[in-house]
Amino acid sequence: QVQLVESGGGLVQPGGSLRLSCAASGRIFSINDMGWYRQAPEKERELVATITSGGSTNYADSVKGRFTISKDNAKSTVYLQMNNMKPEETAVYYCKLHQRISPISRWNDYWGQGTQVTVSS
Repeated sequence: QVQLVESGGGLVQPGGSLRLSCAASGRIFSINDMGWYRQAPEKERELVATITSGGSTNYADSVKGRFTISKDNAKSTVYLQMNNMKPEETAVYYCKLHQRISPISRWNDYWGQGTQVTVSS
């Protein structure tokens, strides 16, 4: 019903940059917010950044000043520009959509399949 397709992951050197994209499609009625989370091996999934429908952003302290989240409402797409990346940021990055599929439905979370980001020389 709702699909999230992530792209842009890969291998980057420490200090390098990468840009992730997440395109939402399917039964999308009203988006409250979209965001990026990451999960490193043997660690809990953690918030990286979120952006609301109104454009308000929230970042994990560890990425402030280096990562930028943005969106294209017309394309239902969210982006994550990651600069000055660090080896400890190697993880699977997941896109999350918080929305409802109709005026009377609940607000639900939808997750992408994840994209691997590896920061290594």
